[in-house]
This record gives sequence, C-alpha cells and structure tokens, in this order.
Amino acid sequence: MITHTSYGVEPWTLRESELHLRLLPQSESVFALANGHVGWRGNLDEGEPHGLPGSYLNGVHEVHPLPYAEAGYGYPESGQTVINVTNGKLIRLLVDDEPFDLRYGQLRNHERVLDLRSGLLTRTCEWTSPAGSTVRVRSTRLVSFTQRAIAAVAYEVEPLDSRTRVVVQSELVANEQLPGRSGDPRAAVALESPLDSEEHFASGRRLRLVHRTRRSALRVAAAADHAVQGPDRTTMSSESSDDLARLTVTSVLEPGQRLRVEKFVAHGWSGNRSLPAVSDQVDAALAAARHGGWQQLVDEQRAYLDDFWARADVEVDGDEEIQQAVRFALFHVLQAGARAERRAIPAKGLTGSGYDGHAFWDTETFVLPLLTYTSPDAVAEALRWRQSTLSAARERAAQLGLRGAAFPWRTIAGSEGSAYWPAGTAAFHVNADIADAVVRYTATTGDTGFERDTGVELLTETARLWRSLGHHDHQGRFHIDGVTGPDEYSAVANDNTYTNLMARANLIAAADAVERHPRRAAELGVDEEESAAWRDAAEAMHIPYNAELGVHEQSAGFTRYQRWDFAATRPDQYPLMLHFPYFDIYRKQVVKQADLVLAMYKCSPYFDHEHKVRNFAYYEPLTVRDSSLSACCQAVIAAEAGHPGLAYDYLVEAALMDLEDLEHNTRDGLHIASLAGTWMALVAGFGGLRHHGDTLAFAPRLPERFSRLAFSLELLGRRLRVEIRPDEVTYTLASGEPLEIHHYREPFTVDADKPSSLPIPAQRSRPAPDQPVHRRPNSGRRDGRDESGEGAAALSRG
Repeated sequence: MITHTSYGVEPWTLRESELHLRLLPQSESVFALANGHVGWRGNLDEGEPHGLPGSYLNGVHEVHPLPYAEAGYGYPESGQTVINVTNGKLIRLLVDDEPFDLRYGQLRNHERVLDLRSGLLTRTCEWTSPAGSTVRVRSTRLVSFTQRAIAAVAYEVEPLDSRTRVVVQSELVANEQLPGRSGDPRAAVALESPLDSEEHFASGRRLRLVHRTRRSALRVAAAADHAVQGPDRTTMSSESSDDLARLTVTSVLEPGQRLRVEKFVAHGWSGNRSLPAVSDQVDAALAAARHGGWQQLVDEQRAYLDDFWARADVEVDGDEEIQQAVRFALFHVLQAGARAERRAIPAKGLTGSGYDGHAFWDTETFVLPLLTYTSPDAVAEALRWRQSTLSAARERAAQLGLRGAAFPWRTIAGSEGSAYWPAGTAAFHVNADIADAVVRYTATTGDTGFERDTGVELLTETARLWRSLGHHDHQGRFHIDGVTGPDEYSAVANDNTYTNLMARANLIAAADAVERHPRRAAELGVDEEESAAWRDAAEAMHIPYNAELGVHEQSAGFTRYQRWDFAATRPDQYPLMLHFPYFDIYRKQVVKQADLVLAMYKCSPYFDHEHKVRNFAYYEPLTVRDSSLSACCQAVIAAEAGHPGLAYDYLVEAALMDLEDLEHNTRDGLHIASLAGTWMALVAGFGGLRHHGDTLAFAPRLPERFSRLAFSLELLGRRLRVEIRPDEVTYTLASGEPLEIHHYREPFTVDADKPSSLPIPAQRSRPAPDQPVHRRPNSGRRDGRDESGEGAAALSRG
C-alpha cells in the first residue's frame, strides 16, 4: 500500500494524503493504536466504510471446537480465538440530516497522519454532503501508554460555507457484524455475536456496557465519558440498550464555529471478578482520565515516547525509506508489548485478528530481544505470563508422557490451540526459545530477583522437558528425535540442529541457575543429581554434520534428501503448502523459513566463521521464505557471511513487509515479528551485535546504501550508543560504569563520556549464493510508484 502515491516517506510520520477505499483494510492495520492491553484498529471514526472493525483487549477470547478428520490421543480439543470487544471508537456525524459517509457526497480532501513521536493518529477532511453543506472534520485519537485502560478521541466539526445543523453520536457498540473469516463453520457459529449483555447504562455524558463471553466466561466492560464544547443551545441526550450506549450531541453552527467532543473510553475485563467489580474498575479508570483531561493524556503520551525514543531510536542515513520503516517497526513493537502486563504478545499484536490472535514462539525469538534492550520491563512481564501458564504446560507434558513443561506452539490463554499436530505437538523448540529469552533478559538487566522468582522455575521446567524427551545412544550421544524445528517444511525430524543447540543452552542455563539459587531449586525439587543429568545431556548433545559436504545438517539426514525441483515450480505455486502435499514437501530438501541459518545467529559461538559461510551458501538456494519470519534472519547471516548487498535486500523485505503489504494479508494485522526483525537485521546484521553470556560483541559493516547507522542499547544500568560509518565505528557510554566490549573479537573497555572510535576492517569479497527460482528477496521497494495499492512482490502468509 505504501507504494501508492497517497503515502509519503517521512522520518517520523506515516502520512496518507488521499483516501482510497480499496486500501482501507491495510490502512486500518498500519494506523492501529495499542498499548499491549487495549488495541484499536485504524477504522474511520464513523465506522463505515471499513475493512475489518477491530477493538481488542489482550487475552479476551472465545473458545471453539477444533476440527479433526480423525480423532487422535493428545490432540487439543478446543481452539481459542480473539474477539472484537465493545467498540468505543465510534463517533457518527449527521450534517443537516445527511450521514457523514465518504462513499456519498464529495470528499474534497482527506489526510491521516500517524505521528511516531507523539503517538497520536490525526485525521483532517473536508466533505460536501449530497445536499451541498460543506464541513471540516478533525479528529485525534490515542491509546494511552501511561493510563493502561484508557483510549480517547478528540472530535471537531466546523461548517465552511453556511449555517449547519450537526448531530454527533458518540457510541459504545458490542457484537458488531464482522466479515466472514473462518473456514470452520463450528468456529464461525461460536464467534458470531460472542458477547452476552449483563449491564447497560447511560446517564448524562457517561455510558457503560458490560458483557460476558458465552464459552470462555470472560466479563468485558467498556465505559465512556465526554467533554463537550459548543455554541449556546448545544443539547445532549443519552440512551442505552443491550449492545449499544449512545450520547447524542446536537448543535447549530455558523461558519467558523466548532463543536468539539472529547471522548474518554475505559476498557477492562476479568475471568474472576464480579459484575459490580468490573463496572467499578472501568468507572474508576474513566474518572482518573477525566480528572487530568485530554491535554494531560496527550502530554503524558509524548513524555512516554520521548523517553522510549531516547533509548530505542535507530538512525539510518542514506535511506529514507528504511529510516521511516524502522521507526514504524519500533513504534508498533512497543505498542504490542508495552502494557501487556502478564499477558501474551500476539503475533499480530492488537492490530487485527490474524492468526486468531495467538502468540507463537516468535514472541520470544524476535520480539523480546528488541524489547530487552529498549523496554525491559515489558520483557519481564511477558515472561511472567509464561510462568503463569506453567500449570497448563505441565499438564500438556504429562499428557505426552514427558516431565517438566511443554509450552504451546500457539495460544492465547496458555493451552495448546493448534490442530496441526506436527507443530502443536512436535515443535518443542518453543521451550528453549522461552529459556533463551529468560537468559538474555537476566544477563542484560542483572535482575536477580526476576531470575530467582521467575527465571529459575521456567529454566527448570523446560530443562526437565528436554531431559525426558531426549535419550543417550549406545555411544553416549544425546539425541532429541521426532521434533519440528522452525522450518515447518521439515516436520517430525530427528536431531534438528536448531532445537538441539537451543536445548543444549537451555540445559546449561538451568544447571547454572539452580546453583546460583539453591533455596529456590530445593523448592522446585531439583537436586544435584538432576542438575548433573542436565549438564551430561548438554555435553553429549548430538549436532548432525555432513563431513563430505562440510556443512551442518538442518536435521539428521537432511542433506541426503532429494532436492525440491525449483525449476519446475511456477511462481503462482508459492507458498508450497497450498499447492503440494505435505508428504512431498517433508521428504525433500526445501526450507520454508530460516532454521539452520537461525541457529547460526542464536547459537553463534558454536559455529566458526568458515562454517557459517559454507552453511549459508548451502541453505540459501533451498530457502523459499514462505514465512515472514525468514528474511530478517537471512539478513543477519548474509551480512556476517560477507554478502552486504543480499543482506540489504533481505532487510528491505522484512522492513516493508506491512508497509508494502508484501504478503497481501496486512489487512489481518501487522507482522509484529517481522517488524522486530527490522531492528534485528539492522542491529545484529549491519551492527554485528552478538550478546552471549557476559560477552557483548560487535562486528559492524554498512551496506553501500547507508552512510551512517546509529543505535543505542540499555544493559546493566548503562546506555551504550553505537554509531557506524563506512570506515569506523564509535562506541559511546552515555552513563554507567565502564563496559567491556569486543570489537571484531578484540576486547576493549569504553568509559562514560569517553567515546572510542575504531576502524572497520576490510571484508573479503565473496560471490553471493543463489536463491530458489522466483524467490529472490523483494527489493523492488518504492522506486516505481503506482496507483494500484499492490506491493512489488507476493510472498506467502507465514
């Protein structure tokens, strides 16, 4: 969509200068506002036309039966799907009895601007009604980072050419009609009007609706209050029914006069609290917001984001599009997790209902690393949410005949929600991904209280899973068989290298943690014999390797498989999973998304440089990127392996995944992991960041397009700024004690206020490996703007 001429490239804003109705579904996602708890899609204030109405509360879902052709032991019985909760965004307008509807009359101009520094979405338009009355409408919308339950809208209408009667209807609406989106009729029935009314209220300027979901039994409340400014004789009335509460404001305006309505909306939910308690909860949140007023919300939002950008901004000189894209990415990742507070961070954040609102392993692998160095409190809360779901994970492990905890591949509430058993049952690597996030957070923050209270338990239960899942062979080697790694085109394989290396790190980290916290270990029933068994398994972990080819195998025997016939595969046959049987895909050398390549990034110390180069060259021609999670990983290793041009192309693909709607499904919500991957490609790819244990290392190198790259990291009470130019890099410690850094493997110490500038060594030039036919990374970008609203490439959903 950003290729359309109505979208510009600006460093701190996303601006839409014209409204094109066919782009509405995508624009609703990119203009979404959220704080991790509340999410509002970027729907027009008046509600229609729309692509997908969307108001979300993190964790609020409905359950439905999962479909199976044949029953099987251990299959999850119920799925979980995010639901559209009570819509508080709606503000309808009548102009001399004509509904303000952009499909009728004449739209003279229309602009929307998402300001990444203020966190405000503003809209300005001029419209002439079919009867000939012209008005200017301005609205400003925010979802508060500082007042977690609150979202708000300031709405103004002004006549431009004649005396005009206007009616503003500010509404709360539940059970909105949604476009059909489920292929399973049982799920569709379960999700149709999922909210049962428990209370409706309207008095003066205040509105409230309380509902309860039918199957998941969650109580959901929304309340609104208003400040109204208008001419004398402006009148107001309110009303409510089961699914609607409305404040109606009526006024007669002369040209130059304005009617302004400030709408404050509070959201809340609970699976345990009573109806009066939930009602009081939203009323109290609303009272706090009204006490400070609109301007205080705006000022607090700017102050919060000023603080965020001071520690998180990534500066790119020489590429305006990537500069805009990385700030867009950082903003939306923050929105996904900032105030989630012991809830999951879904794959789409709170921008849409794609993937049914589920969280996957990519939260810990892609999203939490970014937040660890920029907003660590959000990481601690996300991992405490994982801890809160341990009961379900232990039950799942026991059902599978295993010890410890088996965390779900996809979930909202903590139980497994996937009917696809090769992932829902066999993708155990999510356990190690969670452990990896625990270790990184603790190493980066030094939060020993978190490690004691949360980290040790997560590390212990995940280590127990690996020890019971794997086995020693007659030669003493430890194997983990029958698992699905990150590459879902190679399911139920033996000794997946990514899984084994991540499990190895998990086992060692767990043994180290229980030694540091013996009292906590005793509470969890860990003794010396058990922790020694973890170390034994880690030391003996088998990592498959093909000595003849000189490359590591993605899984045992993978390099023996027949290669996929890429030359015979047409461009319209991607993604492969929609055009070929899994049986055929599973037994061929074809990679959906970076797997062994991801292992070389996440477990970098295990691989020497030459093996990274050879491995990358081997797997690159096999990787079709039928997943949005792949490009950023390939960017990181391409940069390290000496292919900066290829790394740049992959960066572009990750960065513009949603801004160019490359997979043609941005309408369902943003790809939060790919957005986080933009940061990863820049900071770990071209910045060369590697952080393992106590070692913080950089090996920076810029692509030709960049003249400068700068970023900051927060760690151990320090703020480190890294500024990279083509020939040198400057490390500056803005605050804190001296810090040891490795620059191209050479250690040195940087002191506060004493920048250290070091040269970037020349890099050996290597020929870039080929990609599968028709699967070159998208680098078309916005060089040739079009009017179609279509991106330059079409990748699969993943």
